[in-house]
Amino acid sequence: MEETEDFVGQEPHPVDDDLFKEPMKKRRRSDRDQRFRAFPSVEQSALKEYEKLESRTRRVLSNTYQKLIQSVFLDDSIPNGVKYLINRLLTLIEKPSLDPIYIGLFGSTGAGKSSLINAIIQQAMFLPVSGESICTSCIVQVRSGCCEQYEAKIHLLSDQEWKEELKTLTKLLHRTEELGGEEVDAWDRDEAMEEAIWKLQILYGNGAEKKNYEELLRAKPKGKIPTSRIITLKAEEAGELSVKLDPYIRTKRRDWHGESAETQIWPLIKHVEVTLPKSELIPEGVVLVDIPGTGDFNSKRDEMWKKTIDKCSVIWVISDIERVSGGRAHEDLLNESIKACQRGFCRDIALVVTKTDKLHLPEYLRERKVGNQAIQSQREAVLERNEMIKIQRNRILKEKLKRKLPADCKVLEASNLVYTVSAQEYWQQALLTEEETEIPKLREYIRKRLLDKKRRMVTKYVTEAFGLLLLTDSFSCTDNLPNEYLHMSGLRGFVEEKIQLLEKAIDQCFAPIVQPLQEGVRNARTSYRRILGACLVRSRGNQGFHQTLKAVCLKNGIYASRTLARIDLNAAITQPIYDQIDPVFGGIFRAGTPTNSALMPHIDAFKHSLQEKMMEIGIRNGWKHDSYKKSFLIQEISAILGGLEEHILRKKRKIYESLTTSVQNDLKPCYEEAAQITGKKACERMKDIIRRGVDRQVAEGMFERAQERMQHQFQQLKNGITEKVKGSIATMLTLASSQGDGLYKELADAETETQMR
Repeated sequence: MEETEDFVGQEPHPVDDDLFKEPMKKRRRSDRDQRFRAFPSVEQSALKEYEKLESRTRRVLSNTYQKLIQSVFLDDSIPNGVKYLINRLLTLIEKPSLDPIYIGLFGSTGAGKSSLINAIIQQAMFLPVSGESICTSCIVQVRSGCCEQYEAKIHLLSDQEWKEELKTLTKLLHRTEELGGEEVDAWDRDEAMEEAIWKLQILYGNGAEKKNYEELLRAKPKGKIPTSRIITLKAEEAGELSVKLDPYIRTKRRDWHGESAETQIWPLIKHVEVTLPKSELIPEGVVLVDIPGTGDFNSKRDEMWKKTIDKCSVIWVISDIERVSGGRAHEDLLNESIKACQRGFCRDIALVVTKTDKLHLPEYLRERKVGNQAIQSQREAVLERNEMIKIQRNRILKEKLKRKLPADCKVLEASNLVYTVSAQEYWQQALLTEEETEIPKLREYIRKRLLDKKRRMVTKYVTEAFGLLLLTDSFSCTDNLPNEYLHMSGLRGFVEEKIQLLEKAIDQCFAPIVQPLQEGVRNARTSYRRILGACLVRSRGNQGFHQTLKAVCLKNGIYASRTLARIDLNAAITQPIYDQIDPVFGGIFRAGTPTNSALMPHIDAFKHSLQEKMMEIGIRNGWKHDSYKKSFLIQEISAILGGLEEHILRKKRKIYESLTTSVQNDLKPCYEEAAQITGKKACERMKDIIRRGVDRQVAEGMFERAQERMQHQFQQLKNGITEKVKGSIATMLTLASSQGDGLYKELADAETETQMR
């Protein structure tokens, strides 16, 4: 997820550049109506009402903005309060109708992610389906829009990003010294080396793996690479775009020699965005994201993999029926999804079991241990087995979530966290009906999620707009306001006192993390050797593991393969700390009833106390002349403190990852030293360097430093919150204390705009 600038307490636009900017044009009615095609009639009616209210509010804001611009157009000196108001109006006018809802389909190769997306969007074989020879090779985002055509944008690595990966690949393949010039047998190559050879051969041709970095920099890639690093494909029909898109987003076997010109640039592809026109099944505002399960060897793609997971508000862990009952890959996916709840925006996790039409009836009947009723058909057996899977996996998933998340976490309230789906049966319906495939259930989930978010967004938008319109009205008022209220002296002192109390409350929220951190550090110190040893051992010994280990060291302790389990030494040895802090960490950032450990309820309490004080001062001084400013202050407080939540959610990722980041930075010298090892018994020597390097860093306080850095990050968050609150409220009170001075007579009818709302 791209980081954005924090807007709380700042002017939304630079005044000098954007003060007279024209607001964006409104969406045509016919375009807006197309957005509702995915909803049944009752939900359509609700959405149209939300849209109508939002549209009317935007129109009032736009009219008010134009009047303000006209009133100050020829003025040499514009009061700061009016500048603030103009910028706030423009920001609100141009605010998107709805931030996209990202639903991440997170699963291993062959789990059925692409097949599931195809079924949900009602386009069979639109995305390539994994088989013996192919699999989705990058992150693919699918959304619907108001465009007339099907469109895909293929984003490529920048020239610098590819050069960085090329340097790592050539280091990984450089084995002349260690092998004494001998050729490497194919059977002795491990997955890391095979992948590196394959990428270079695809881009530069056979023999590229034998060239050094400088030679490859001078070599010309086989495929055509656009200077924009973006390839745009368009088509009138879904099938036509699918054919065009297919070579870019799937990977063929290494021994497949019929690659097209498009597949020749596969190693450069970062991610793909697909837009469908006016879908009747997927509403605009929802993005389905096909996320490969293990990350990527390229640092930029791997970072994007993490950010994509973190920006998903919903994660569906995809596992086929034959793998759901165990295996490291499935557990890794679940753990990564739970981490997304801790560090990212994810609020909902579900397990989607695919290919549930698969069942060998004689074997099932032999092992069947439930029910007295006889099974009469394959269909009955499939339905019974699917129901059993739901009950079992729902219980197991909830127990796992309870160990990691706060007890009142919203995801734990869901009655059902498991879906059993069959994309194949959705199309064929040989055994199951359309409803029984549960594809319609997933679509219903998507619609309800968007409908709820739209309702909340419109409510917040109209409330914030109303506050700004009330402030606009106050600038047209020429009456003298009561001196006590005009200078806000009582409120300013109250705010300072409340901010001090907020600081203490934040300290109380963060205090409970200290003891679990200390316990986690003690556990990490006693278990790191065992954990590290397990990470450095392979079933075949060192055969074929040397290149993978070298890749791990070249990437500072991390190796992400498209087909094998992700290796992350830094995360592995810090896991005992996370095991201790996870429930407490989640509790700090949860929403809900106020507790000493929950941050947002304290900020909400701070907001309500300020609003109550405004009412008290207003009642004491009388609202006859200044009711507009009173209402503005109350609404603007909500807007300011409401904006803090997104800021906090963005910062918590950095806090959560600070442990592994700290350990990775401390171990970087030992990784770099190990990566340089060549010659005989290189693998054992690399392992020895890593072990000794970790031992040395642990003895010097590596885990304790990680603890200190996390606590420092919490302290920085507290300072950031209080500074933003102080700055924003000071600006707001100054603005509320100002008067229009009769300068803007054109705003005398702004009250009419407010009443229109």
